[in-house]
Amino acid sequence: MRNPRIAVLMGGVSEEREVSLKSGRAVVSGLKKAGYEALPFEVTERNLDGLDKLNPEAAFVALHGQFGEDGEVQRLLENRQLPYTGSEPRASERCMDKLETKRTCVRNSIPTADYAVARRGEKRDRIRQQADGLGYPLVCKPVGSGSSVGISLVRTEAQLDEALDRAFDTEQDALLERYVKGRELTVGVLEGQPLPMVEIRPEREFFDYHAKYKDENTDYITPVALLETVYRRAVESAVDAYESLDCRHFARVDLMHGWDGSLHVMEINTIPGFTPRSLLPMAAAEADIEFPELCGRIVDLALQEADSQASRRAG
Repeated sequence: MRNPRIAVLMGGVSEEREVSLKSGRAVVSGLKKAGYEALPFEVTERNLDGLDKLNPEAAFVALHGQFGEDGEVQRLLENRQLPYTGSEPRASERCMDKLETKRTCVRNSIPTADYAVARRGEKRDRIRQQADGLGYPLVCKPVGSGSSVGISLVRTEAQLDEALDRAFDTEQDALLERYVKGRELTVGVLEGQPLPMVEIRPEREFFDYHAKYKDENTDYITPVALLETVYRRAVESAVDAYESLDCRHFARVDLMHGWDGSLHVMEINTIPGFTPRSLLPMAAAEADIEFPELCGRIVDLALQEADSQASRRAG
């Protein structure tokens, strides 16, 4: 039997390019071990020129950030009628937009931290008023970036302007969010079903880009010791968010469990990392799904869905 040809899209044009390259290389290796013909395809511009030369049967999207998780590359793949992994364009776009994610959670009664929106060019006095309404400390982050790029923990009003400048270097809009002090949790969702929860314990006070990708002292714990009722609420909230935002195939939902007992969905990653330090593969391994099998199952979902759509069109 001939092995399916799978193009693994990696790199990209966002600030998360290096992380994406690591993810893509790991996926290529995993797919080869799972029996697929995996073809690395490095993206360097906002197009897929040259992809057709590989003649792939499907694409594994391992692109993070802009032109990866925002729906744009998914639309290009749909225009080519090439099956691909992960969420469809509109769902990708909504999950990439932290403000839209927040609004969706609120509409669907999914717990999330209080927030306000700041826009580049807006009078800083007005932004300070919104920040005062949330209270300090608070988190300031770009609306459309991932991997903790441009994020700041703002302890006092005196630190707000610098945090806003950092966020506005990346995006037009910034999200101001009430800081939830507590335990950082993440729930991977595969085929609509939750994987074992992982707890993130950074040595640093705040789980920023450095803690996520460079600090060897950041600990990841699974299984997670939580009261059964809290664990169940967290998992249910994660799956509710996944479904409310119309995610597909897989995603990772980040949550905070406050020391006051509160629970908050913080954001959804439609293309979470697939590096050796990444959390979705770690959660899958806890469920006895090794990395090659995980990559293969995700590709199979894309191929099966494409076959189903072709059958419906033919019928």
